[in-house]
Amino acid sequence: MRARVEGGELCVEVEAAFHADPPPPAPPGPTDRLWEHEVVELFLLGEGERYLEIELAPHGHHLVLCLGGRRRVERRGMAIEYAARRAGGRWSGRALVPAAWLPRGLARCNAYAAHGAGAARRHLAAFPIPGPEPDFHRLERFGPW
Repeated sequence: MRARVEGGELCVEVEAAFHADPPPPAPPGPTDRLWEHEVVELFLLGEGERYLEIELAPHGHHLVLCLGGRRRVERRGMAIEYAARRAGGRWSGRALVPAAWLPRGLARCNAYAAHGAGAARRHLAAFPIPGPEPDFHRLERFGPW
């Protein structure tokens, strides 16, 4: 995953293995509970535990959440420009998110990927989260932006 600010937008690009999990039962676009499917996520943390969560999936689904404290969603399901494509055993996606949505004082982040179901479900993290169950909202485990 790569993320950079270009003008007034945050450009997030994903290149990942495609695990062929079934897509969510909704049309592509903003999709609640996307974290239950094959997904790549980027969390961007600013001052006062304010953070932006961006979830991107290989079938064109996405979810963007603005949070004002651990797990306290203030805005959800905002529409973004997002396109994904699958080829062979890989997928790629490119999202444009308004830079105005970034939390003030952005300094820390974490990125995750999840795929599979049941006992075969796998969770991966750029900055590891210890413990038996994944908790992507462990803000103290985020690394530098």
